[in-house]
Amino acid sequence: MMRFTFTAIILAALVMPGAALAERKLPYWASISAGKARMRSGPGRQFPATWMYQRVGLPVKVLEIYPNWRKIEDPDGTTGWVQGNLLSDNRTAIVMGGIHEMRGAADASAPVVWRAEPGVVGALTQCDRGWCLFDVKGRTGYIEIAHIWGAKPDERLP
Repeated sequence: MMRFTFTAIILAALVMPGAALAERKLPYWASISAGKARMRSGPGRQFPATWMYQRVGLPVKVLEIYPNWRKIEDPDGTTGWVQGNLLSDNRTAIVMGGIHEMRGAADASAPVVWRAEPGVVGALTQCDRGWCLFDVKGRTGYIEIAHIWGAKPDERLP
């Protein structure tokens, strides 16, 4: 009886993550969690690597799920497959275009607290009505969603 219970627990632990992922609505946002993450042309190590990401926190959009692999799109529009364990659910975004102002409140008339250059990556903790709270290594401010890649234009985060 004890052996059966232990085996059942192990099997449940292995099946549960897959079930949870199957319920996740695609596409969804994630970020690179490893210092080096290879993008491949297909969902397996036998497929050739097409790119090497070396930027922890880079936002990506997950387009497809295949057991331990995720088809992603990066901020430049490049798509390919990465191992799922190289991604994090931590929400990040990257500044696109020119230099954009980060404000003290989610309002175009609020004081400017920082300016962010193109390519700057930061954490997203809140988004509402076209603005996101953007944290770049402890420097926080609100930035318009239109100036970042990593959130949908109408997205709302808690």
